[in-house]
Amino acid sequence: MKKQWDNPVEYTMPEGVRVPASMDIGGVVVAPATVLAPMAGVTDTVFRRFIRNASLFAEGGAGAANVDREVTNQQSGCGLIMTEFTSADGLSKMRESKRKRYLTFYEDEHPIAAQLFGSNPETLAEGARIVEDTGFDMVDLNLGCPAKRVVACNGGSGLLRDLPLIAKIFEAVRGAVKIPFTVKFRLGWNDQHIICVPLARLAEESGLNAVSLHARTREQGYSGQARWEHIAEVKDAVRIPVIGNGDVRTPEDACALVAKTGCDGVMIGRAAPANPWIFRQIAQYTATGRYDEPSEADRYQMIRTYFEMLLDEGREDEHASRAAEGKMKQFASWFTHGVPGGAGLRKSIYEAKTGPKILDAVERFFETRLSGEALEPLQRMEDVPEDFPAMDSAACAG
Repeated sequence: MKKQWDNPVEYTMPEGVRVPASMDIGGVVVAPATVLAPMAGVTDTVFRRFIRNASLFAEGGAGAANVDREVTNQQSGCGLIMTEFTSADGLSKMRESKRKRYLTFYEDEHPIAAQLFGSNPETLAEGARIVEDTGFDMVDLNLGCPAKRVVACNGGSGLLRDLPLIAKIFEAVRGAVKIPFTVKFRLGWNDQHIICVPLARLAEESGLNAVSLHARTREQGYSGQARWEHIAEVKDAVRIPVIGNGDVRTPEDACALVAKTGCDGVMIGRAAPANPWIFRQIAQYTATGRYDEPSEADRYQMIRTYFEMLLDEGREDEHASRAAEGKMKQFASWFTHGVPGGAGLRKSIYEAKTGPKILDAVERFFETRLSGEALEPLQRMEDVPEDFPAMDSAACAG
């Protein structure tokens, strides 16, 4: 999944149009109507709670006084969070103790949806039952992931070539659970096979409670522009909530998406790891027409908080401990984007051998910057190795 966007369009605030205060998905109120996209290798429980906390409006905190509670409808700027996509086939076969690694969530994550992928209707129905029994508020079907290994199994966007099979999956999953059932999909396999409107209608006819559309084809991957006009077509075609996704990088983008498509909610993927404050900024912008940009001190606090959360999660679990160190290095390239001298920080993180040493590198770097002292040579851009790890190439925002 690319961190950068291809020639992003710059939008201004549309007159009189805002991101909706809420939307109702099968009786679950999502307020405000913003959604953290499911992203493989990204939206685990630590990142989800991190985003939810980054979106909170603390009483008396920055921006809190500017946000109209009647507009945002709650104290968090992120209305719904979603898990990484999880194999339904894997869920049905693995031990219950192992399932917890994939389906762990905490009470402060509600409302939360679990996303499944697969191609067998019965297996997906069983996976949905497991999701419901675990206590999730919704179950979502992934019909958008473009990753080759997923498509090769006829999962994710691979299913976009087989509407009859999708219909069977919809029927099986809808019949298996009582919680809201939603689907996230792309425009189609390629430009010669755009099926978003008939697929949305099929979802509505099958009893699904909402649809999310990433306005690119599978063939596009994450390249080119998201074609929002197709989100508008889907919105015109169905009465269930339609959530728009694709190229939302700023609050202005979120409002422009609503203005151009009439969508009921906005889903944000790639922008969230790069700017964890984006949901709070959207809520501020919706209420006031302006929003606060994070300071360097804010960014330091953000990086340190997330890394500390990762380390805490790994203290009692060796697998989680190794995963935490990997994620700290993986996310460094997102979190330090735009930080003066950030290349040197990324290098020192990359070279650190343990999680605590990574955290030490972050603290040394920002304490030096915030104290106004001169940077050490380590922070020079040319010191960054060419093979510095970026976001997991298998990450999938659907």
